[in-house]
Amino acid sequence: MNDQSNTDLAFMEKAVLWDKGNYIDDFEEGKVFPHHWGRTLNSGDNSLFSALTQLYNPLYFNAEFAESEGHKGIVVAPLLVFNTVLGMSVDDLSLRGPFLGISDCLFHRTVYEGDTITSRSTVLKRRFSESKKGAAVVTWKTEGFNQDGELVIEYVRSNFLMG
Repeated sequence: MNDQSNTDLAFMEKAVLWDKGNYIDDFEEGKVFPHHWGRTLNSGDNSLFSALTQLYNPLYFNAEFAESEGHKGIVVAPLLVFNTVLGMSVDDLSLRGPFLGISDCLFHRTVYEGDTITSRSTVLKRRFSESKKGAAVVTWKTEGFNQDGELVIEYVRSNFLMG
């Protein structure tokens, strides 16, 4: 082994692993999970996301156009809002199993550059698997809010959780 490998090995031996994510038993129907501190969506986030996903709607990158359409400024791409809210929930909800799907997604308010998004999820249902012992399908309703506490997005999602 070279010196770098010895250093890497020594570091790994000192590392402390900790358990992350919630277990099936933590998801009782009606329990609410407020997700981490939130995220301010800025012009860089919106421009990069719109370019990389080829969202060429001028509402997402042209202030004059957005204002001519009655908006107070550049609109954040709704798919970015969705992905941000979904991403905020991962640590709390879905580290222990695969994603199954989203339904009933509604966008309630426009999000603008500079808005700060927070979110929370409520357990709707936990159904234990009959064929896979120790596994369950858990379904949550997730809601995203702007800095004024106004609901901007909501959807229902499910994951297949093990353990």
